Amino acid sequence: MTIFIIVILLISSLGLIATVLLQSGKSAGLSGSITGAGEQFFGKSAKGMEGFLAKLSIAFAVLFLVSSLGLTIYLK
Repeated sequence: MTIFIIVILLISSLGLIATVLLQSGKSAGLSGSITGAGEQFFGKSAKGMEGFLAKLSIAFAVLFLVSSLGLTIYLK
């Protein structure tokens, strides 16, 4: 059981690192600083690959949290 939880923890950590690094920054240069406040205020919805990567990173983060807590509880 411990090996299974460690494998899930490794997969989720690598997936989380990959999805965070693949996401684009919120402000890309001067144009991002000008339009960034408007998008943040009015709530621009993320579509396409940005939205998919954001949801995937949330899923990997939750999986990482649950597996690390599960490993901690199981080893006590």
